[in-house]
Amino acid sequence: MLSTLIYSSQLGTGYLPDLDGLAEISRRNNARQDITGILLFDGESFFQILEGDEEAIDSLFDRIRMDKRHDSVVKIMSDHSPARKFGETGMRVLDIRSHNVMDEASLALRQALGTRLPPSDRVIKLIRAFVEGKWRAPNRGACDLPLHETAGAPAGQADGNSEDVPQQNGHCQFALQPIVDALGRHVSSYEALIRSPTGGPPAECFAGKAGDALYEFDLFSKKYAFELAARLGFKEKLSVNLLPMSLVKIPDATGRLDRYLSDYGLKPAQVVIEITEDEAITYYDEFSAALKRLRARGFGLAIDDFGAGFAGLSLLTRFQPEKIKIDRAIVTGIEQDGPRQAIVKAIVECCRSLGITTVAEGVETVEEWCWLQASGIDLFQGYLFAQPRIGAIPGIHWPTRS
Repeated sequence: MLSTLIYSSQLGTGYLPDLDGLAEISRRNNARQDITGILLFDGESFFQILEGDEEAIDSLFDRIRMDKRHDSVVKIMSDHSPARKFGETGMRVLDIRSHNVMDEASLALRQALGTRLPPSDRVIKLIRAFVEGKWRAPNRGACDLPLHETAGAPAGQADGNSEDVPQQNGHCQFALQPIVDALGRHVSSYEALIRSPTGGPPAECFAGKAGDALYEFDLFSKKYAFELAARLGFKEKLSVNLLPMSLVKIPDATGRLDRYLSDYGLKPAQVVIEITEDEAITYYDEFSAALKRLRARGFGLAIDDFGAGFAGLSLLTRFQPEKIKIDRAIVTGIEQDGPRQAIVKAIVECCRSLGITTVAEGVETVEEWCWLQASGIDLFQGYLFAQPRIGAIPGIHWPTRS
């Protein structure tokens, strides 16, 4: 099956580009595997389009990712097509520092196809994006320094290793995980993640509950999160998840949240309500009115799991929270994934325009954090910094200069 793969990379540290030699080696090796395409270079970055048998293309790309001449390799596109765009050109190498690359690329396409592809063609659009600098790796800044992690003590704790506090309510318990400004070594808030009485995932807590009973449990469970915060002498903000329809289906839901807080000496200004995208919002006028009541009382608002649920951008057009939490499905492996990178860059730009703080969820590797930090994400949550801890404030692993 004919496959097309497009990637970008940075010139490896300590290597000088030999484009003529690279072109000759590429033509010779790729001809044996019947791989055609085009390679662009701007002095620092490569952008290559490869066409050929899917297995041969994947094998070549694996070797490129291991090649020390390439750094920050990002797969931009992998797709199938009925015909080659560069079938008659072999492997064309273009140095955009000395040519009008769009004209040369168009010429190569005309030679291959006998016609000029329209500007709307996806390959032409991707070439133009590279020429305009949109696929260059972001400046990694502090991430270029050697890093090591040290256990940091959360505010209000002597060493971050307080004994777990049991929650004997028979319904649920909560694990705390920090949301951090990594370079600033600052905790923005702690998210209270619901767990079953045996420590199981949220699904175990909600199993067997439907309709109004589901929403009643969702709302009432926050009482135990607030109880935990009070028991630990919480000074930081606490983030709690809430199904959007819990605010609609349960009478005076906002008032009940306020009363739960008051029972434990907490204030709405200490709490961020994370609206999940786990379900569709079917009564938007009522939902919008509930959000207004929450804000009027002083609660903070966030959209949780942004990009993986029902509402997405349509919800963002209707209300703008203080924070948007980008789902881990978009974050995982982002340093090597072009589509994910493009989506996150667009979210960051949108949120900057709207004055919304961005949070990346599920950050587990230094590479993910470095790319996200360099691309403008404000806050981070994930195992790289701290694992959730049931009934206690976990220690935090801060990246520091070695």
